[in-house]
Amino acid sequence: MNRKLTNSIRFVMDELLPPRIRDSRWFMYPFFHIWFKGKNVDTYMDFKDIAYTLSEEEFNGIYRNLNCRASDRPTDLNEESIRYMIAHLDPHARNLLDVGCGRGHWLNLVAEQTDLELTGCDVKTLPAPGRIKNVNGSIGALPFADNAFDIVTCHHTIEHLRDLPAAIKELKRVARRQVIIATPCQRCYFYTLDLHLQFFPIASTLHQHIGMKKHTCKWIHGDWVYIGDAMAEMDNESEPSPNPATAQVSIS
Repeated sequence: MNRKLTNSIRFVMDELLPPRIRDSRWFMYPFFHIWFKGKNVDTYMDFKDIAYTLSEEEFNGIYRNLNCRASDRPTDLNEESIRYMIAHLDPHARNLLDVGCGRGHWLNLVAEQTDLELTGCDVKTLPAPGRIKNVNGSIGALPFADNAFDIVTCHHTIEHLRDLPAAIKELKRVARRQVIIATPCQRCYFYTLDLHLQFFPIASTLHQHIGMKKHTCKWIHGDWVYIGDAMAEMDNESEPSPNPATAQVSIS
């Protein structure tokens, strides 16, 4: 299933079903069984209960060994979001880091359309195809120097994190010009097929967590695409954070 289709299914389930039915174990069990191909269903259903009791290695191990319907598609990004982000890459950038790069679909597309130096970072050990360099590492402690990359992207990753503030701090730390984050616009339910721990049903929630002074946030077919100006952060480090109510938001 591509991302656009799964976002449409999620909209029906999350927005149109009564919450008492939508978030009941008996109702969601068949969906979990199908989505996770009948394997470790109880573990995934109880994920939000156990996630914060796991060691870092145990937590990352769940994702390393994950095999679900989403694993059968090349990316969690929808095509409209991909086109929008590529169109808004800083034209003066020389290099780009993708954090939580997965199998590298986004980086491969950027490689086809730009001359940027490309690096991927993920908890999984991945091959490095062509001119893309892959590095094993965690978003909570990125193995890179301050301001090492002109552009830092992070797609469908922050919603899975236990320590969101630490991760956001790291993304901003290693960025020199742009931080680009894509994440679902999603209501909070206990039983979600995606193992999410963080939820951003409205734009102001995302603004508050990321806290960049100059940014845009666009809703694109069920996902938020947030583009923050890292140079403005360096120029105005002593200024207060913006009021989320004044942030620039658009819907498409």
